Amino acid sequence: MHLVHAFEFVLFLLLAVMALEWLAQYLRLPPAAAQMLGGIALAFIPGTPALQLDHELVLLLFLPPLLMVSAYFTVLSDFRRNISAILSMAVGAVIFTTLAVGVVVHWLVPGLPWAACFALGAVVSPPDAVAAKAVLERVRLPRRLSVLLEGESLLNDASGLVLFRFAVAAALTGTFSLGEAVVTFTMLSVGGAVLGAALGYLLVWLMPRLKQPHLIIAATFMLPWVAYVAAERAHVSGVIATVAAGLVFGWYQHEVFTASVRVRGTATWEVVVFILESLVFVLIGLSLRGVVERLGGAGETLAQLGLPVLGVVLAVILSRFVYVFAAEGLRSARCRMSQHGDTRFSARACTVLSWAGMRGVVTLAVALSVPDDMAGRDLILASAFAVILVTVLLQGTTLGVLIRLLRLQGTPRRGGHLTRPQARAEIAAVQAEAVRKLAYDKEGNLIHPRLLDQFTYRARAADRFSRNPQSLVGERDAHFAVLLAAIQAGRAEMLRLHRSGRIHDETLHALERDLDLLEMANAQIVGEEV
Repeated sequence: MHLVHAFEFVLFLLLAVMALEWLAQYLRLPPAAAQMLGGIALAFIPGTPALQLDHELVLLLFLPPLLMVSAYFTVLSDFRRNISAILSMAVGAVIFTTLAVGVVVHWLVPGLPWAACFALGAVVSPPDAVAAKAVLERVRLPRRLSVLLEGESLLNDASGLVLFRFAVAAALTGTFSLGEAVVTFTMLSVGGAVLGAALGYLLVWLMPRLKQPHLIIAATFMLPWVAYVAAERAHVSGVIATVAAGLVFGWYQHEVFTASVRVRGTATWEVVVFILESLVFVLIGLSLRGVVERLGGAGETLAQLGLPVLGVVLAVILSRFVYVFAAEGLRSARCRMSQHGDTRFSARACTVLSWAGMRGVVTLAVALSVPDDMAGRDLILASAFAVILVTVLLQGTTLGVLIRLLRLQGTPRRGGHLTRPQARAEIAAVQAEAVRKLAYDKEGNLIHPRLLDQFTYRARAADRFSRNPQSLVGERDAHFAVLLAAIQAGRAEMLRLHRSGRIHDETLHALERDLDLLEMANAQIVGEEV
């Protein structure tokens, strides 16, 4: 495809992404499912160019920034507290799924070498960070479940990729060493974590020295790709390096970002992440035609590979159920024996955790990287696409329904944490005290009476609200409704002054920015949950 035509096709895909996002909201579908179905429909429209995805480019373009965003917003304390369970899912579940799928494939296709069977298992074993994030942000889960799913999706790609590489090497050379695999995986993980953390700390040190907001935001966009590429060049895990850099940077960004940088950077990242996530699923759908053509057409593909592919899909889904229920049962038993930790076994939580195993871009990219001369390559390609299709469209669209049926909704955080009203009351009290100290001059004369009254009132109201959240809800909402009405009146007057030529465009933009920030702050408070 000519470069100009390629660019025009990308623009067309962006328009399709916007239309599919609107359609998903209108039909109340998960956006990931709508984007993927839209990609499939586009693939078979006459005139749509054949899409040849470079697996290395797909991983490099999409995976680092999306991993970075997930790591950036990860609650580090929750991540550390649940690290053993996260590693169990990110490593143990991937290995178990790889073995289970390998055994099922060898049973259904006895002539396929064991190494190729396990390579297929490694391709479809890791749930995808992009797919998980796209679904999780639209459902409410108990905190521990959310932490496990988010943490698993951050780390499991590394274990799946390592297993795949060793399985491919074994299939092509006929040799495999378990000891070498364990040592290699350890070195890749530790090396990636060290390198990624170092790059994260480097950016934290660099932020205050860049000073210009646009430079700072540009540097945040460079971090995931720099971490990933540097790690891959150093022959360690690019996935782990990107996650480590994101965790470090996410922890320290509150100290190094100014309010302006944080607001502008967050808005920019939200748009970029929306485009990247949507394009991932559209490209997965578009790749269907290429997969079917390589396998000789839809009819030929179904006739030759239908049964093995069905077996792979069922093995992927069922093996996760087996592993999750077994691992959670063992955890509860250990907690009862040691009398430490949460000893409860929740079948409902295990069911949701088992059902939330969507696959995505990593599975597709790894499948496309299978060498042409490797036995079972066609089966690997067909199975990878079928697993993505079923898990995203079936599990992704029904996860919210399953959570509601099981009545497994998100619960308020406990364990010594302040509620949001309580934290706001403590902050308001400190602010009022700071204003009180500066409200008087050296002779004791009150020079800032309005500020003192304002912050004293805020502190008292916040304290009352923290003690009885329902007592001031109506009063608070009415107060901020008046503020928002005043902001809208100011906005109308600002536009009238500009349209009549009484203020310059620069003044318009400055006033508009002030009103926007004020409106965002007050609208957020009105819409917050207590």
